Amino acid sequence: MKLHRYCLFAAIALLTVGHIAPAPARADMEIDCFSTDLEAKIRGCTALLERGNLTPDERARLYADRALALSMKGWYAEAIKDYDRSLAIQPNASIPLNNRAWAYFRWGRPADGVLDVEKSLGLDPTSGASYDTRAHIRQSMGNPAGAVSDYRQAMKFGGERMIKMYQCGLTDHGLYKGPVDGIVNPELDAALDRCSTDKTCDPLPANEECRTGTS
Repeated sequence: MKLHRYCLFAAIALLTVGHIAPAPARADMEIDCFSTDLEAKIRGCTALLERGNLTPDERARLYADRALALSMKGWYAEAIKDYDRSLAIQPNASIPLNNRAWAYFRWGRPADGVLDVEKSLGLDPTSGASYDTRAHIRQSMGNPAGAVSDYRQAMKFGGERMIKMYQCGLTDHGLYKGPVDGIVNPELDAALDRCSTDKTCDPLPANEECRTGTS
């Protein structure tokens, strides 16, 4: 399974809820909400959500955290329900909006994510992750020009790490033979142009070794 921005942008996408003190009776389970083990995280966030002393903002963050873990497991329908709950409380949260758009894309419903990613970019027009999401959606919907424009914006705002991700992924497809150095070059631009015309081409790397090398 491709982890996409879940590896690349973990520091911002895994929304922090560390200020919520766990109840002593359920401490072992609730602490799992902060785990990197996805199933443990889902259980732990569920335990925290079952508490009755949360503020609306805390509840929104926990729903978004659990949604992200569900999406990373490939459980997109369940993830979207949690994003719905989170965004009902915080409708202008740009990261959950983008992540719900990505979940729709990965679920095979890219058109359903368009409004979310557009709103996310309206709230944060410097988000490389959101440009990458919109690029994938546009590519899947047969808009290669729009897709490649967004991939370039994703590199502009995502910086060296995003550029390396594309260099690595496009190398996997045999479209790019240049260095994986985080620097935009004409060969990378040409590879993105070619990839964007093919709905089955994803410039993000599929293999774990390649992803690790970009961190």
